[in-house]
Amino acid sequence: MENPEIHVEELKKDPEFLANIQRLEIECKEEESIAKGYQLLDAQLIIEAPEDEINEIFTFIVNTAFDRLAEKLTSSQSFDMNDAEDLATARAIYEHGIQRYSENDKKGAKEIFLVLNYTIDHADLKDAMMVHAAAVMAGNSFEDFIENLVDVEGVNEHDPLAFFIQTFTQPTDILLTMFAKHVKQGKEELRVLDESKEK
Repeated sequence: MENPEIHVEELKKDPEFLANIQRLEIECKEEESIAKGYQLLDAQLIIEAPEDEINEIFTFIVNTAFDRLAEKLTSSQSFDMNDAEDLATARAIYEHGIQRYSENDKKGAKEIFLVLNYTIDHADLKDAMMVHAAAVMAGNSFEDFIENLVDVEGVNEHDPLAFFIQTFTQPTDILLTMFAKHVKQGKEELRVLDESKEK
């Protein structure tokens, strides 16, 4: 089934659509809601809003997500992937990690993927994040990672977790075995977080 064509010009003049955008803007800031921030971002992208407005929402999403991550780490809590706000927060952090990786900031990307492995309460996603981190540690460029390790065809667009790459060219457990040395290294780096938990 094809999506109905979106008439951008009509939407730009549609008072109901514009009122919704304004409402989302207010709610997302008042509630500090990343989930609403993403809805707002999607709406602004549809009507091709000015770049500075889009950047402002994006900055809000990323900054709020990292504040929330810091709170989770401090209070030893996990991201619950059934909670819309937690899911949106983890997505924002993940997208930032992917951006770092694509810009060849391997240290930054590795740290983000490891911290997501540590804070996400979802077994398959945890493993997928460890595959990401191990691929970075093994020296794979972002292009190599996408071309050689990711199964782009296997993505289920209806999965609420589809924003996270978790379909690979090999089963995840096999990849984790292949990257055993790097997985061990990643787990050792995460032990520091466990130790700070115990204090």
